[in-house]
Amino acid sequence: MSTEHSRIHGAPRVAIVILNYNGRHHLAGCFDSLAALDYPKDRLEVILVDNGSIDGSVAEMRERHGWVRLLVNGHNVGFSAGCNQGAKAADRPDVLVFLNNDMRVERDWLRELVAPLADGAAQATTAKMLSWDGKLMNSAGGGMNYYGIGIQKGYLEPLGPEYDKGGPTLFACGGAMAVLASVFDDAGGFDEEFFAYYEDVDLGWRLWVQGHRILYVPKAVCYHHHSSTSRTFPVETIRLLQVRNPFLACFKNYDDEHLRQMLPAQLALAVRRMWIVSGLGNPESYRIEHTQAGGKGVVGRLWDRARQRAQDTTPVKRIAVADLLGINDLLGRFDHWTARRAEVQQKRRRTDEEIFALFHKPRWCIEGEAGYQELQRGLESFLGIDRLFDGLEADGKDPHK
Repeated sequence: MSTEHSRIHGAPRVAIVILNYNGRHHLAGCFDSLAALDYPKDRLEVILVDNGSIDGSVAEMRERHGWVRLLVNGHNVGFSAGCNQGAKAADRPDVLVFLNNDMRVERDWLRELVAPLADGAAQATTAKMLSWDGKLMNSAGGGMNYYGIGIQKGYLEPLGPEYDKGGPTLFACGGAMAVLASVFDDAGGFDEEFFAYYEDVDLGWRLWVQGHRILYVPKAVCYHHHSSTSRTFPVETIRLLQVRNPFLACFKNYDDEHLRQMLPAQLALAVRRMWIVSGLGNPESYRIEHTQAGGKGVVGRLWDRARQRAQDTTPVKRIAVADLLGINDLLGRFDHWTARRAEVQQKRRRTDEEIFALFHKPRWCIEGEAGYQELQRGLESFLGIDRLFDGLEADGKDPHK
């Protein structure tokens, strides 16, 4: 598939786009390693998009890494929009590479990462990501469960020969990925409405839907400080994105038949997760069978009204509110997301059944709570989801063949 994107002869023209938000402490490790790449310098452009940092990042880039092209935003526009901004600013690249600012790379990392794109074996690739000290895996490609929760294969596992084998992957991790610039442009780039998180899952899934191919390249090695930026934000702001964006990815990328199966399960399981984290103190007080009738007479009615006013609100944890807001970002803009979905489906070139093998762990249950596990099992049986993924709980075959 994707025969319209021809092979690139010689070393592709590459633009590496890096997003930064108050990551000054990471810049030396990242850019010193990029300066040491063995890739032809006349075929390489490096762009840093700064998202309104206030920690001196911009000054340090100008002072210590003046060879890097610098784009400075006045505020944080998000990972998706920032990466798209850098991609649009690049000077006629054949290949776009996206790299986190908290990475360092091996000298041959870029050459290995773009090789499958140069010879036409794939339209996008993802690197082998290790922990910063190189002792543990961080990512060996990606998958997800059927309700959209992403999986980084090998995360925090010891290094082993199983991670030295390349092959197809559902998505290329946005922390260290390469994609043909023409393919990225045709697909619409990262979805800027995601802001951050799951934009790479969505893009990868979308590329497979539209007939492209993504490979994990174990010889392209880099090292990662995991989630170093996200830890600086309030937990509920990250929670909202991590609840909302899997909904959006699933809504956009499943075909009609499978979305009708998956959406009820996704909604029900999200409500259960919201209940688990809600922190509601005494839910039994809401049940009429546990409530006494109001008092009689004028005094009794006044007492009832005073009690109702006092009990008009109840404390709910902020992360549960974040869950509700995330779900409503889909449900409250249904016409909008239906139109966005149509944009993807109009370009469909591959069936869902061909892509399911790449999910890796489609029926992975993300909660240990007994009620949640019971609900997931029941929904899978009732909606026929279990039958869709028979035999696909391990790495699947290459759907491109």
